[in-house]
Amino acid sequence: MTKTIFISLPVADLALSTAFYQALGFERNPQMSDDSGSCMVWSEAIKVMLISHAKWRTFTDRPFPAKGSAGHMLSLSLESRAAVDAMNAAAAAHGGTADVNPPEDHGFMLTRDIADPDGHMWAALWMDTTPPQQA
Repeated sequence: MTKTIFISLPVADLALSTAFYQALGFERNPQMSDDSGSCMVWSEAIKVMLISHAKWRTFTDRPFPAKGSAGHMLSLSLESRAAVDAMNAAAAAHGGTADVNPPEDHGFMLTRDIADPDGHMWAALWMDTTPPQQA
């Protein structure tokens, strides 16, 4: 089996969160999804498990993070600056928040931070991976 990271996130509205992540470019894996959770696939190695609050409670009694707080931020690399801008716009159009922090543009790298409907933070980033030219 390929080494894979499964990121589990508690969500208040499973349908809204599933639609949000689909709008960002994730694909829903129906074989690993049901009425209490959606497995959202970013790549072969990265999957996000959106889990209803009721199901989450079967895992832990720890409190849910307060909306607007930041316990972590995960980063997703994209193929272009335009893709970063498109993900930011999709977040705003589908129940999330765009630019929760000021965009960072360093020329060789662009980062725009978004939050999903429950406030989980993601950084959409593009980085120029072209090797520097030799003089």
